[in-house]
Amino acid sequence: MTEVVELRQYTLHPGQRDVLIELFDREFVESQEAEGMRILGQFRDLDEPDHFVWMRSFRDMPTRAEALTAFYTGPAWKANSAAANATMIAVDNVLLLRPTGPGAAFHLDEAVRDTPAGSLVVATISHLPEPPDEDRLRFFDSTVLPLVEKAGGTPLALLQTEYAENNFPQLPVRTGEHVVLYLASFPGEQELSRHVELTQDVLPGTVERLRLSPTDRSMLR
Repeated sequence: MTEVVELRQYTLHPGQRDVLIELFDREFVESQEAEGMRILGQFRDLDEPDHFVWMRSFRDMPTRAEALTAFYTGPAWKANSAAANATMIAVDNVLLLRPTGPGAAFHLDEAVRDTPAGSLVVATISHLPEPPDEDRLRFFDSTVLPLVEKAGGTPLALLQTEYAENNFPQLPVRTGEHVVLYLASFPGEQELSRHVELTQDVLPGTVERLRLSPTDRSMLR
């Protein structure tokens, strides 16, 4: 069984991002985790003022279906769904992912919650023409992630597309795509710029970067 991860990017009505963040951090962290999922991180997209980005994980695909069913029929969502939905325009920009191997998953400490978040988290997504093979994944692990550390950053996880069928179709996910995604934290823009410089001629495929500012209740930071 392999951990399953969702990277969720929401487009919001103008001026509503902090409204949703306050509601999410107050009502939707512990209530989701009580149903068997892990809330990994919540972020402001630094390049899109009306985008809210967040990540959650599940022990496996069957657990995902059970946990989502329980949460979206449960009291926390019923009590707060109208307020949350009022902030949103689109919620279907979602990648279903899994760690590339046993050592590539998240190693996080929940104790960081409720402490000020000052780091910069970056999701670097390589869009590939075909599913990555073992050599490609090994390249990211042995060549790309060390360039995070060389620039002064900290690798957080290495993920690839999860090809299992979406077993909670009420929440759509993007399909027909092949990505390798790595998350890293950087002390600031200078270190990120150095990393971009080191990898500009290295990364395969079409590269997309999300520059993310963690909320105070984000474990990823």
